[in-house]
Amino acid sequence: MRYILNSSRENRVVEGYLWRLSFFFVFCLLSIAPLSVSQGIAQDYPAKALRIIVPFAPGGGNDILARRLAQVLTAPLGQPVVVDNRPGASSIIGTELVAKAPPDGYTLLMGNNGALTINPSAFRELPYDPVKDFAPITLLGSAPLTLLVHPSVPARSVTELIALAKARPGQLNFGSAGIGIVTHLAAEMLKSMAKIEMTAIPYKGVGVAMNDLISGQIEMIFTGMLAALPVVRSGRLRILAITGAERSTVLPDVPTVAESGFPGYEATVWYSILAPARTHQEIIKRLNVEFVKALKNPKVRDSLLLDGAQVIGSSPEALSAVIRSDLAKWARVIKEAGLTP
Repeated sequence: MRYILNSSRENRVVEGYLWRLSFFFVFCLLSIAPLSVSQGIAQDYPAKALRIIVPFAPGGGNDILARRLAQVLTAPLGQPVVVDNRPGASSIIGTELVAKAPPDGYTLLMGNNGALTINPSAFRELPYDPVKDFAPITLLGSAPLTLLVHPSVPARSVTELIALAKARPGQLNFGSAGIGIVTHLAAEMLKSMAKIEMTAIPYKGVGVAMNDLISGQIEMIFTGMLAALPVVRSGRLRILAITGAERSTVLPDVPTVAESGFPGYEATVWYSILAPARTHQEIIKRLNVEFVKALKNPKVRDSLLLDGAQVIGSSPEALSAVIRSDLAKWARVIKEAGLTP
């Protein structure tokens, strides 16, 4: 009887040991499995062509940069990278397309602050959420705007322009490429900080607005450096300032609005790459590495530098922080300007 009891006790000890050993093996397999899946995804991706959605018409800065990136990325990714222009509705059409695309890393967005950080406050309803519906990949670069005036305007600095606006409330007209976009809101932010009144004249594009400025139909405009440089160098328009946090290497003698008496003023256009939310992190990491490398290519760098842009190439987390910060900033500007969504 004692032998049977002892034998049963020994059996239970052995069974307990085997159970713990089995649990240990299962735990190890479960721990290794996600790593194996992630490695498999990273090795197999990409298996077909990638598509960069540009929510603007061909020919603009976003389009040019996307096409140069596509050319450079085809070789390291081993697959074609194509640019698909989907303009319309203040970039909402193309941006929504990416937000609702499969999260497989084959449909990417050439995103900017208009679509991702201004539209949420400029429209009552959007078919996408700039934070929840996208997986940030990298911030490519950031470009300042220029503040241009017609030569007939008796102001050669931002300080003199503000004094003129205060002496003629509401009489100075500024053009923009549309209501609620960054070239419009840059002026609204200056109005708010300087406590002046100016009249906004919206156009259907920057080209038409520039023509009216050159002919003297309007007095001033905020616009990108690519559009500004030719007319400034020819003497047809005068540049007073740039809107970045620091002076531009392209125009090192031109002061910023911030250093002209408005510390904290900054209005830039930035370019970024995003994927649909829930895209696998291994794919995001791979794309981040390849896009950051592509920024070192002279063709891509020149595309940004000619626009007076700072070449960045950030982490996904840094781009996410920029989006959240800009959302708050432009919401405040739009509210202070009294713009109705």
